[in-house]
Amino acid sequence: MKTALTIAGSDSSGGAGIQADIKTMTANGVYAMSAVTALTAQNTTGVQGIFEVTPEFLALQLDSVFSDIRPDAVKIGMVSSIPLIEVIAQKLREYRAENVVVDPVMVATSGARLIQEDAIAALKAELLPLATVLTPNIPEAEVLADMAIRAPADMETAARIVSERYGCAVLCKGGHELNDANDLLWRAGAARWFNGRRIDNPNTHGTGCTLSSAIAANLAKGCALDAAVEKAKHYISGALSAMLDLGRGRGPMNHAFAIDGTF
Repeated sequence: MKTALTIAGSDSSGGAGIQADIKTMTANGVYAMSAVTALTAQNTTGVQGIFEVTPEFLALQLDSVFSDIRPDAVKIGMVSSIPLIEVIAQKLREYRAENVVVDPVMVATSGARLIQEDAIAALKAELLPLATVLTPNIPEAEVLADMAIRAPADMETAARIVSERYGCAVLCKGGHELNDANDLLWRAGAARWFNGRRIDNPNTHGTGCTLSSAIAANLAKGCALDAAVEKAKHYISGALSAMLDLGRGRGPMNHAFAIDGTF
């Protein structure tokens, strides 16, 4: 069985972060493991608190995983401070991690900031150059490319800039009132659009975590990047189409929509 590791923060409400990643990886047919960067007190209405692990403990988690059940892919989500970013980068290099998907999480769906301002430079310098593919949303792509994105052509320009700057593929995600569910993959100097199905569901908590984890799971199974993205988009469309409605705010998706419930 193929394996995947998520390095991210815990979401106590289960809709995003480590919990969403593990559900997604499991639903996509790989064995999921985790290294927790932070605990969050979080629900569908917002983030009430963040408690970081120490760099030493994060390093222990990563050593434990890589030295025993080596992951075939790694997804990196919320990492909020410089010491944690440095530890992750060091361990990825030490263990020569493959199929690294970096979701450069900066702001939660609710609007809460999830990374310290001074850590953005460390993210750019240490982690992004180790990625196989980055999966920024439009606001994150604007930060990484140092430009405004107002049209589909801007998405292509920003993805190209980020790809050339960090030497990796870039999946610039639509949404944010632009392109609905259409995402742009820039890889090896060329653009490919993945048109998604617009689903009228306000409950989108954890969509970014879910998409990047599904891509990592499919890369772990040996899919080429284009196929991994396409399969991930089909999965997230199914999870949204299930119309799960939980919580008082922007709720989570049904990650288990394709599980028949036999057990």
